[in-house]
Amino acid sequence: MTRLVIVDDDAMVRTGLRLILGGEPDFDLAGEAEDGLRAMEVVRELRPDVVLLDIRMPNQDGLVTTELLRAQPGPPRILVLTTFDADDMVLRALRLGADGFLLKDTPPPRMIEAVRAVAKGEPVLSPSVARQVIAAATGGSGPALPVAKEELARLTERELEVAVEVANGRSNAEIAERLYMSVATVKANITRIFAKLGADNRVQVAMKVRDAGLL
Repeated sequence: MTRLVIVDDDAMVRTGLRLILGGEPDFDLAGEAEDGLRAMEVVRELRPDVVLLDIRMPNQDGLVTTELLRAQPGPPRILVLTTFDADDMVLRALRLGADGFLLKDTPPPRMIEAVRAVAKGEPVLSPSVARQVIAAATGGSGPALPVAKEELARLTERELEVAVEVANGRSNAEIAERLYMSVATVKANITRIFAKLGADNRVQVAMKVRDAGLL
């Protein structure tokens, strides 16, 4: 069972998430909180595997909460929820260690899939907004940095092709179509890319590709 805690200041959003996730046999909706301060108490008490965390909340927002949760021993996975496509707060949350983000209007099947992926340690970015997020995170092309070029030299030619596609904000399905690969092969390549580059999410891969002068 994957233990979940839902953190959102909107009671309607919390209710909607309970309805979406509560029927899944492998999810245990352990608790919820209405702001970041209460979230710290709930997480400390219930020790969930995954926290679904609103980014904008009173008392203590999702950024501070993400940073504090990640600093704890054995921290939970953090899936940030947002209403906006390319919210700067989301980018900052990813840099602070969030495992991914989803729009609040993500279709229920995709939401369920994303929670399961994050629980397994697979970073998640909503495909519909990944391109905007990555573009904002990288800030456009700049001078190539030797360190980034050395890091990318660890990749095979095929892994480098996948990394560039990731940096362009394409989903696994889009990468598979463009590079004539199966989605499973794309996922395997991305796993190796994360390991070789020491990256935790797709935004970090994109930044390394940008810093190497390949965007």
